[in-house]
Amino acid sequence: MKDQPRTKVVIFTEQFRIKGSVELLPGARITDYILEAKAFFAVTQAEVWTLEGHKVLDTSFMNVNRNHVVLITPGEASHLPPNPGESGGSA
Repeated sequence: MKDQPRTKVVIFTEQFRIKGSVELLPGARITDYILEAKAFFAVTQAEVWTLEGHKVLDTSFMNVNRNHVVLITPGEASHLPPNPGESGGSA
């Protein structure tokens, strides 16, 4: 069985910033994925940070309640500043 393609995303809720991957079909849009999701959707290779920049979870799998998603953006979101204590960003 072939693995489905993964799309990196950054998800903001009212309390957390989640960096991880979602399983999208080729050519699918993240907007369509969220609109078609049931109450929860899977995020893999997830890092969960508070909005203040404290890492609270690093997990290979988690479910996110779509009703709590305030913003979702594709990719590494290199245009966003890294959380304090997080190395990253493009030089």
